Amino acid sequence: MALNYKSRRRLSLLVLLVGLPLYVAASLWVISLFDRPPFLLEIVVYVTLGVLWALPFKAVFKGVGKADPDAPPDDTG
Repeated sequence: MALNYKSRRRLSLLVLLVGLPLYVAASLWVISLFDRPPFLLEIVVYVTLGVLWALPFKAVFKGVGKADPDAPPDDTG
């Protein structure tokens, strides 16, 4: 099911304002359950988690920063 441009913009805003903070809190909570790993391993874990959150939402974020392709052309010239 393809989302239209407006739906993708709203969903991406929801993901960034609600989903991302929840993901960060959950990641920090899970990491805190274990003993502190060596510094380099900890960096690798945080970088990996920082990239993994965006993969499922790649289609939602694609093209959101561009002009609406469904909007009528602007004939103000």
